Amino acid sequence: MTAVITDPFDPAPRIVPVLHNVPACELAVVKELTVSEFSLAATVWKDYHETNGDPAQDRIFGVFLDGVLVSLARCRRHGGGLEVDGIWTLPSHRGHRFSSMAVGALVEACHYDDLYMYAVSHLTGFYVRFGFIPIPEKDLPATIRERYTWAAGNLEGAEVQPMVRKAGIGTIFLPS
Repeated sequence: MTAVITDPFDPAPRIVPVLHNVPACELAVVKELTVSEFSLAATVWKDYHETNGDPAQDRIFGVFLDGVLVSLARCRRHGGGLEVDGIWTLPSHRGHRFSSMAVGALVEACHYDDLYMYAVSHLTGFYVRFGFIPIPEKDLPATIRERYTWAAGNLEGAEVQPMVRKAGIGTIFLPS
């Protein structure tokens, strides 16, 4: 699916991909949350490991549907890079690619930094679309690796796959 976009500074219309399929009556807005909106994220994340955001070290990107926050993606600053986690869409809003929109906004905004993650194994294909590649656990920065010490080196048993998106490989939303 594509849309025609016009730009007042560039009179030639451009064809761009549409990243989601939302019913026409709903307006989805994707943006980085302000500090005052972090409490909204905590409410959405309540059923996702009771995750919270810390404005001192986190950037959170969300999808708002008709003004309601329905999907999130977070990156947390560590000494060795940014860790992507907290990707969550409310169960009642799944199936409309809102997670893709949130992750896409995060990657677009943070593409000048190395982005690391522990991806749930069955979702690695999803993250590959954003430029992430699987890596051995030893290639993660120590500060990020610490979060999974409970797995005692058995990440396969924990059903997670370390991944990285290297800095500077480019943005993902390029104009046509």
